[in-house]
Amino acid sequence: MTVDTSSADDSTVGAGAETLAVAAAVAAGEAVLSRRFGSAITLVAPEDLAGSGPATVVRARVASSPFALPRTLVIKHYPDPPEPGRSDPFAQEAVSYQLFTALAPEDRMCPELLAHDGRARVLVIEDLGGVPTLHDKLYARDARGAERALLSWARSLGRLHASTASREPDFNALLRRLGGPVKNEDAPLPAVCAQLPGLLEELLDVETPEPVQERVMAVAERAGSPSYRAFSPVDLSPDNNLVTSSGVRFLDFERGRVRSTLMDAAYLRLPFASSADALALPPGMSEAMIAAWRAEVVSVWPGLADEDALAEHLMDGQLLLLWVITWEILPELNLDRHATPISREAALVTWWRELAKHSLRARLTDISEHATRVAAALGARLGPHADLAFYPAFR
Repeated sequence: MTVDTSSADDSTVGAGAETLAVAAAVAAGEAVLSRRFGSAITLVAPEDLAGSGPATVVRARVASSPFALPRTLVIKHYPDPPEPGRSDPFAQEAVSYQLFTALAPEDRMCPELLAHDGRARVLVIEDLGGVPTLHDKLYARDARGAERALLSWARSLGRLHASTASREPDFNALLRRLGGPVKNEDAPLPAVCAQLPGLLEELLDVETPEPVQERVMAVAERAGSPSYRAFSPVDLSPDNNLVTSSGVRFLDFERGRVRSTLMDAAYLRLPFASSADALALPPGMSEAMIAAWRAEVVSVWPGLADEDALAEHLMDGQLLLLWVITWEILPELNLDRHATPISREAALVTWWRELAKHSLRARLTDISEHATRVAAALGARLGPHADLAFYPAFR
């Protein structure tokens, strides 16, 4: 059949493409479920969930099945192959769900994987329903509800780390089986950290003392060691976390991998630093989240029961994550304008100020003085409105 689109406007063409993508996802989901269970399974009433990544994400109702399947399912279909030499988001996500589905239900911090097919590049997962996301909680006008959700998120992150602390060989084996390259980071951390001093000098006129560079490089190298490694979703944005009655559950593992928990633990001090719209939390919230996370991981890593060891772990993670985030976004900032900055720019100022404060407490004077200079240079360029606003729940 030939469809004449010569007179169609862009919105009509776009809607048609979306409809075709949804239909393809449903067909792929039906096919993989039928192969998985050995009988025809029909899905109806598809709802496009508008995923932000490369997958088409659809919720569909099970119309007919001889098996006790859930009433609704979520299908993630990746129609396009990965770029050569790049990590495959389908493989990363499929293996992540496989890893968790093999665990006991109480240790499964995500929806259950019901079926997948590497050739069709499709996943069918449990539908957790229309529950709110952590993003919803942070933007609602309910401070107590947001606090409970954040503590639940920190506990779930700790349980996720504790349950996968010894599973790196399993994850990598599953990834190789699906043809995905095993990559522990999007970019080598030492190489990233080596580039930031040049950017700081070029864009902010701030020099980085040699002792500071040496400390950061040592932390970057340590992140590749076997210590404190566990699974990470990597993308810890609030909208990728569902607040269920059983606790927060993680979604979207397109970048999921096993890596040093230095990076994830740093999100407890720099909440949701990878999010473009990251905002501030009230005083004391980060400390409460750290306590909730530690309570879950201390049985696996008993050394973190020691306050000094925990403080060093968090300091290293905070330092490393901030250098990586700054390397990623500093070249994109419009540092010459003096209008009110977007939250991303104000967040960078706040995070460098926080690094200065925590490193001073840790008696890392060189780190603190350097962070103070970076924060001051950013703040001067951004004008008087560089303070990061709180999430609406805490205003």
